Amino acid sequence: MTMVEPEIEAAPWDEQAAHDDSLYRDQIAYLFERSPFYQGKLARAGFATPAAVGGLERIAELPFTEKDELRRSRARDEPIGAHRTAAREEIVRIYSTSGTTGAPSYIPLTASDLEVWVRTSARSYAASGVGRGERLVSAYNAGPFVAGAALDAFARLGLCHVPVGSGNTERLMAAVDLLKPNAVALTPSYALHLAEWAEKRGLDLPRAGVKRLMVAGEPGGGERATRARLEAAWGASVTEAMGIGDISASLWGECEAKAGMHFSGRGFVHFELIDPASGAPLEMRDGAEGELVLTHLVNRSAPLLRFRTRDHVRFAVGRCACGRTAPRLRCIGRTDDMLIVRGVDLFPSALREVVNEFAPEVTGVIMIRPRAAGVRQEPPLPVSVEVAEGASRDLAERIRARIRAALLVTTEIELTAAGSLPRSEYKSKLVEKA
Repeated sequence: MTMVEPEIEAAPWDEQAAHDDSLYRDQIAYLFERSPFYQGKLARAGFATPAAVGGLERIAELPFTEKDELRRSRARDEPIGAHRTAAREEIVRIYSTSGTTGAPSYIPLTASDLEVWVRTSARSYAASGVGRGERLVSAYNAGPFVAGAALDAFARLGLCHVPVGSGNTERLMAAVDLLKPNAVALTPSYALHLAEWAEKRGLDLPRAGVKRLMVAGEPGGGERATRARLEAAWGASVTEAMGIGDISASLWGECEAKAGMHFSGRGFVHFELIDPASGAPLEMRDGAEGELVLTHLVNRSAPLLRFRTRDHVRFAVGRCACGRTAPRLRCIGRTDDMLIVRGVDLFPSALREVVNEFAPEVTGVIMIRPRAAGVRQEPPLPVSVEVAEGASRDLAERIRARIRAALLVTTEIELTAAGSLPRSEYKSKLVEKA
């Protein structure tokens, strides 16, 4: 299990905080020197100097940074936002978000920031087992988006990269069939869509010879049933990666032990786990769940301090069989996608995972159809579930009972024919707006 930087990735984790502390203090000093945004924010919270902020052991005393806060700081003459610290001439690349919730956010990088992103992504993707000289087809339309920096890592790893993108399934599958790649990088939703596409056409997908599916962009690749379905359909090993656009691309990457995604940003980013309701810090122990909070340690273009990702994660700690020592996580879902059904927090991806326990009677595609707008829902929650031919008559009741037992939520299950719910060539949609 090859490591890109074994002296860092296999170093004792209990020494990491001491190493990061000096970087953090330097970053805080940089913010006070170059960031009017954080100067004001910290002063209002009672921290007038870097000395008043202190070191990492006191980071939980500082205020969070929210995505909406950054959006509000943008102006026509400062489209990046007031948190930008690098001069215009220092910035070598600017990525953008998709802007699905409004105007796109712009994320600048200096040359040193870009190098950090590529190193982080290289560590992340190398964990999956890909190696120099292997051929990889990517199905991300990543050009303007932060995932573009992750693609730069493929060259750093010595891979032969074949960028195809999404939107043309026949073209992508032709590349897989003719070029015989060792690996394919795509979202789990698209990987499932391609498996169905091949099955309908009588194509033997495992004969293509793909050995690894490297999935990212959404939860799903770590769900046991989804992973099993993908591995059976492709005849390939599935590992997942995760990035946070405002912080770094491919910040977490899974190794061949498949015990969670390793933190790949050592020396670049500090992470915390908090209670999403109260904001209180949570102990980083095995099995701990909460919201992920991230802080830049060396960023020079637009550093973020205690950025709330809104990703709800579960941690695993301790040394992994691969030799990497950093904690690992699974992303359960986004707190802003969560529904509350009579007091019970429900992540759509968690519900899909329970439904997928009934494979092969189900196809793996679901759609939650809330009756009311907003987060809070009254039971039973309507859920459409695609089923394969020959599914048993009592399947809906068995699914309903299993969801109730596992997630404590009462649902109304509608069984629908295979192929009747929407597919995606990028990220899946699990909730239909009321």
